[in-house]
Amino acid sequence: MQEPGIRELVRMWISGWAVSRGSAEPVDQPWGWTIDVGAPVGEVGRHVLPEPTETEVRKIAADTTAPTTWLKLFAEDATVRPWLGPQWRLDAPGFLMSVPLAPERPEPPAGFTVTTWERGGVLRVLVRTGAGHLAARGQAGLAGPVAVPDQITTAPEFRRRGLGVLVMRTLQSAAYERGARTGVLVGTPEGQALYTALGWTTHAPMASLVLEPTDSH
Repeated sequence: MQEPGIRELVRMWISGWAVSRGSAEPVDQPWGWTIDVGAPVGEVGRHVLPEPTETEVRKIAADTTAPTTWLKLFAEDATVRPWLGPQWRLDAPGFLMSVPLAPERPEPPAGFTVTTWERGGVLRVLVRTGAGHLAARGQAGLAGPVAVPDQITTAPEFRRRGLGVLVMRTLQSAAYERGARTGVLVGTPEGQALYTALGWTTHAPMASLVLEPTDSH
């Protein structure tokens, strides 16, 4: 079976990401997709370009006036940064990654419990201590054959105990049981090492830029 190309992988990613975040359905554009997000803080919407060109990026930037609009550009930071003015802040890079899903049944380490549930197409995994304290969590948006892990976090005092691996493997297994066969995500530089160790393949870097609010009133 042929590996999906970058555009198809990005389409798979946003299909599950939109479910996970409860955003509007991605809207097709000649250069990619626009997504209305409407988060109370930090993101009104995003433009996603799997194969960005300078001409397209400059035009989108010129047409964008709403602060907290994000550009997600699948290219190196150094390539796209010169295309945009200082009002666009460069955020940490991401990495487009995928993995074939399989049934796993990971066991939590002694002293921790795992709860898994699904609501509205979003799978959630919660890891707690015996006393009920939050130790780690994560979720995944389900979009047919695709699962998109999202917002994987471990409480600082419980890091380096394999709980991030536990959350990911639990999500991957639960998604497989619900019919998903491919996992796709955009990982942080920190997350990339964890996901690589779990068998995920990196396909492309992603530059993230956001339009900053101006100080004028």
